[in-house]
Amino acid sequence: QVQLVESGGGLVQAGGSLRLSCAASGRTFSRYVMAWFRQAPGKEREFVGAISQSGDRSYYADSVKGRFTISRDNAKNAVYLQMNSLKPEDTAIYYCAVGSSGLIFTNQRAYDYWGQGAQVTVSS
Repeated sequence: QVQLVESGGGLVQAGGSLRLSCAASGRTFSRYVMAWFRQAPGKEREFVGAISQSGDRSYYADSVKGRFTISRDNAKNAVYLQMNSLKPEDTAIYYCAVGSSGLIFTNQRAYDYWGQGAQVTVSS
C-alpha cells in the first residue's frame, strides 16, 4: 500500500505561481506513474497531468498545458506540480495519485492510491 501526502496549497492572485508537493511512502515509488487531478466545487474530478516512472515523459490536460509542469524525484519519493500563470478557474482541491499499471491514463479509475488533497485558491 502507498500513502500520499500533498502540501503547498494556498491562496494566490491570478497570474501568480504555486508549487504542490506530494510525498509517497514505500520503497517502490519509482515503479509508479504519478498523476495530478483536481476537483472544483460542484464539478467532477478532472485529470491535470501525469509523469512516467523515470520522469522522461509527461502528459497534460489542454487546460493547463504550457502553464503547469510535473516533475518527480525518485530518491525522495516525491512528485511536484509547478503551477504558473494561475487563473481563477484553476481553483480546486488538487490530488496526487499513484498508477501501478505502468501507463499514463487520464481516467481516474486507472489510479490506485490517492492523497487527501490540497486546496488551491486563485483570486481575481
